[in-house]
Amino acid sequence: MKSQKELWYYRGSCAAKLAGELKAKLALRELTADGSGDARGSRLAVADGKLVVCLLDLKRDDIAALVRLAAHHPNVRLVGLGSGSEANAAEPSATVGGKSRRGPARGSATGSARGSARGSARGSARASALFALLPRRTPPEQVERTIAAAFENIELSVRERSAREDLARAEREMEALNRIGVALSAERDITRLLSLILSKMREITAADAGSLYMVEKVSDREQRLRFKLTQNDSRQFPFAEYTLPINETSMAGHVALNGEVINIPDAYAIAPALPYHFNPKYDQDSGYRTRSMLTLPMRNTKGEVIGVLQLINCKHGEPGALLHSLEDVERVVTTFPAHAARMALSLASQAAVAYENSKLYQDIETLFEGFVKAAVTAIEQRDPTTSGHSFRVSTLTVGLAETVDRCPAGAYAGTHFTREQMKEIRYAALLHDFGKVGVREEVLVKAKKLYPWQMGMLKQRFDYIRKEMEARHTQRKLQYFLERNREEALSLISPLEEEYVHRLAEVDDYFQTILESNEPTVLPGGKFDRLLEIARQTFSDAHGTEHNYLDPEEIRFLSIPKGSLDPAERVEIESHVIHTFNFLTQIPWTKEISNIPGIARGHHEKLDGSGYPYQLKAEDIPVQTRMMTICDIFDALSASDRPYKRAVPSDRALDILASEAKRQQLDGELFQMFADARIYELTTKQQT
Repeated sequence: MKSQKELWYYRGSCAAKLAGELKAKLALRELTADGSGDARGSRLAVADGKLVVCLLDLKRDDIAALVRLAAHHPNVRLVGLGSGSEANAAEPSATVGGKSRRGPARGSATGSARGSARGSARGSARASALFALLPRRTPPEQVERTIAAAFENIELSVRERSAREDLARAEREMEALNRIGVALSAERDITRLLSLILSKMREITAADAGSLYMVEKVSDREQRLRFKLTQNDSRQFPFAEYTLPINETSMAGHVALNGEVINIPDAYAIAPALPYHFNPKYDQDSGYRTRSMLTLPMRNTKGEVIGVLQLINCKHGEPGALLHSLEDVERVVTTFPAHAARMALSLASQAAVAYENSKLYQDIETLFEGFVKAAVTAIEQRDPTTSGHSFRVSTLTVGLAETVDRCPAGAYAGTHFTREQMKEIRYAALLHDFGKVGVREEVLVKAKKLYPWQMGMLKQRFDYIRKEMEARHTQRKLQYFLERNREEALSLISPLEEEYVHRLAEVDDYFQTILESNEPTVLPGGKFDRLLEIARQTFSDAHGTEHNYLDPEEIRFLSIPKGSLDPAERVEIESHVIHTFNFLTQIPWTKEISNIPGIARGHHEKLDGSGYPYQLKAEDIPVQTRMMTICDIFDALSASDRPYKRAVPSDRALDILASEAKRQQLDGELFQMFADARIYELTTKQQT
């Protein structure tokens, strides 16, 4: 440690002799009498890593320069030889070169008092700057022990400063790791997460470049590394994923296999005895120069290596420097420091956990996505007439939302949707009709006014009526032939035939009217009277019991003025919105997509309050629902998969939507964007 410890003294002072006796133990530095430098002409300065004790004669030496030096440099201590009065003297009577360096102030008494006060303060400051004050006749052994104590004090101070610096650095590193950990935990997209992991890893280690490998399963007994990502501040080059085996020959493979950290000062100087080696192909192809490398494992909570991070060329002193040449590399690049490697390993563990959490989140999301699609498909299989409707509405609504998100002007210029909100819109549109599971299937698929079984009974009834008419007609003809002669019978049968044909035609006409009335179209007013006329007609069954052609239930259904549903059935159909809302509120949605039930429940509402089932008005209908309503109506009008109505062309469907927007039932600005951006073509092209 001698070379690191220096004892300074003034030439010609009483300290010079004492210092000379320590020459064998300490490095000595003789200062010039004016205090500006040493005997070799060097200015007063303390070299890095040096510990300095100055032995001073307080009566003779001018210590002002050394006091200033000790005040600003923590590795300097002053040991004075003299009396307490000499240490506290405002202006010591020391001389430089036989002349007084500075005498007491002269002048008035007041001036002398002010000078004495200032001098006293300076003297006190000088005294406090001393590590120790020894009598001038102190034995050399005591002086040596004092000087040793001064050096120990410096070393203690150095250790204390180092400990404080280490603590401050550790706190900064912990804060950095916490910030990075939060950022990693918040990222759900796997691709963006991997990029964030590598960039943050390079940031905390000042690495110029880096690569990331992920372990992937090939079979139950085999795994391999996939080169997923690379980053480089100094070189840009084409990148393509590839795989490599997990074995000892590559550094990444070795780390994946053994879970060790490899910190190499120079990739081109790896010891031949080591099992791994550096592949210089990239350097050769790109002109880059790899030197220091840090390769470390990403371990999950089970201790399994799930990935490998490789950091290249530590720019510890100049993190912003670019390495364009070998000279840049030699000037800037250093070995990765041990504390940087420790930080990187800690971050790698955080990164592994964040990756597995994101992958789990993605797996759960994929699972939920599959459940939603399966559930929607299952519901639509109950009503094959609307097959694909929910998927088309979802496509249209998301397309309209993307258009709104880009809108530069108008009422929606400031409306933007996050990734999570887009997901909300998509799921709400997919599940908006899920409540149909709570509607009776016969009502759900009812395409005509009468249920199929009712129409079947009516057909059988009219077939029976025709057969009964035919039997009575045949019986009367036979009776005429039995009771009368041939000529008379034939004369009576002719009008009987006419009556039979007329009655049969009348029955056929009745049935045709029933068939026409059964269609879910707007029923002209005259048809109601016609139905009542049919209902008044009677026939007798095999037991002679008289029945009406139509019973009251059949008349009620056939008299539905519009569509295929009576009021009770319509209420049941409309209740699917309530069932949807109740079902969706049972799902524990994450906070980011918790608005799905609220978005879905209003898709049959109108801005003027004329919708159902809640009669919500504009202020209560969110923009996401307004968009879905437009898309839902368009698909319901234009889809060709509904047997109870004919699909209308896109232009006609747009006209109907425009009419509703004009009546303030639909959002006019959203409809205009739907039409102008031709959002409807997203599904019309699919259907064609």
